[in-house]
This record gives sequence, C-alpha cells and structure tokens, in this order.
Amino acid sequence: MSPFGQSFHTFVHSAGTGCRLRLAPTPSGYLHTGNALNFVLNWLAARLNKGSLLLRIDDLDADRKRPAYVQDVFDSLEWLGLDWDDGPRSVADFENNWSQHLRLPLYHKQLEKLRATGLLFACQKSRSALAPFEGKYPEAFREQGLSLDAPDVSWRIRTPAGFPLPDFVVRRRDGLPAYQIASMVDDVYFGVTHAIRGLDLEASTQAQQWLASCIGDANFLKINFLHHPLLLDTSGEKMSKSTGSDSLQAMRTAGLEPQSVFQPCAAVLDLPTEGIKTAKGMLEMVESLKV
Repeated sequence: MSPFGQSFHTFVHSAGTGCRLRLAPTPSGYLHTGNALNFVLNWLAARLNKGSLLLRIDDLDADRKRPAYVQDVFDSLEWLGLDWDDGPRSVADFENNWSQHLRLPLYHKQLEKLRATGLLFACQKSRSALAPFEGKYPEAFREQGLSLDAPDVSWRIRTPAGFPLPDFVVRRRDGLPAYQIASMVDDVYFGVTHAIRGLDLEASTQAQQWLASCIGDANFLKINFLHHPLLLDTSGEKMSKSTGSDSLQAMRTAGLEPQSVFQPCAAVLDLPTEGIKTAKGMLEMVESLKV
C-alpha cells in the first residue's frame, strides 16, 4: 500500500462514528477531476464512519464568482452521485441561506481578537512590489508606518521565521476577511472534526492552525487534517479551474460517465480501477477490502 493509502486507512479508522467532514469548493471556475478526487475522499471518509458531510461553498471572492460556477458545484456532485447531509441544495438556497457573506460578522469578530494580540500590521504593498520576493514577505515591510484603520490597507499577521506562508493576509484591502480566517472560522462554526485537503493546501492548514493558536481557539486545533496527492494535467502541472477537457463540465457535455473520474480516484487509494463505475461501487469496494 502506498504511503497515502496507508494514511487514508489510518485517518478513516481513527475518525469514528460522529465524525463531520466537509466539501469546500470555491466557485471561481468549473471544477476539475482534482476537485472530484477531494470530494470523493471526504465523502468516503464520512460514509465509511456513518458520519456527516457538509457542503460549504467558499464565495468571499466576488470578483471571480459566477452563478454558472456555483451551479457547476451542484451539477458535478449530482453527476458523481455524491450526497451530503448539510448545506445548500440549490443556487438560490445557497445565496439566501449559506453564502459566506452572511457570516461576515463572525469573521470580523475573530479579526478583532487577532488585532488584540498585537501581531497584525497594515500593509499597502502591491502584488507587483511583492513579486520579486517570490512569496517570501520581507520582514522590513512590516514597518510601513500605517495604521490598521488606514484606508486601502491589508492586514497581515507576523509569523515565525521559516513559516510556509510568511506574514500572510488575514484581511484584504477591500476590508473583507481573507481566505485563511474565513475557512478557519467556518470549520469551527459548522463543527467540522476531520478534513481531507490537497497537498497544495498544506501550508494553508498550517496558517489556519497558527491563527487558531494565536487567539486560543482549541476547537479548530482539534480538527484532524489529511492532505492527499494532487492529480496532474497532461503537461504534468497542477490542474486549474477552466473550461478545458479536464473540467467536469466538459466531461458531462461530452457525454462521459463518472467512471472516468472514479478510476483515477481509486488509483490514489491503490484500489483496483477496473469495474468501478459509481460512488456506491467505490464505497462497497473499500468496505470489502477493509481499506
């Protein structure tokens, strides 16, 4: 068994009855097979333990959000045959009852707790000014002489030396909470106990754990995370949301069956790929092999 297959096995068996997992897509493009892998793994972990599964659509980034992308989430889950226990059932239900914009007061409350720690500083540096540093935020930029209440500034948090996301943003320049704070708050708010994420989000997990430790949020620090390998496109690169052939929307339009997605998912878990045509079939195979 591969290292990830063994890790998934351990993760599932340690989760236990009553575990709560979540699907958390961002409607910034059409979902692809990499997103489907993440959905399948979380769904399997929940169903193998008779736990619950939440659908949470992360829509704070209004600039990239499109109604068609929100609809794609529901269409993709239906096509894959994956059910969920809590969360929106339609685009209208999502907008009226589940959008992250409805939880803005919760995010701002935690931002004020972070502010009280004294770890935040105001930043007015543009992306072009930061580009030469390749993601390594210069410590000298912490001292810009700006108030957190100044207009058009982002809020960043001081992180320890060598941190994977140095001095990352917690509040954007437009005043909206950044992804790391919103995701952390949502996981606690919805009672998530376990979460499977891609390896590309391992640094984000550490960032959110750092935020939780700074404000003393023990509930978030209790969440168990597992990071899965990424599916790559034909050029060997990480998949991105698009209208390309890797998108689930393109597959549905072409009349493909979801088994074209389940087979690579099975391969990640070292399961036989032949004969898996449905989510239920994959679940039955995992149960039969006691994986």
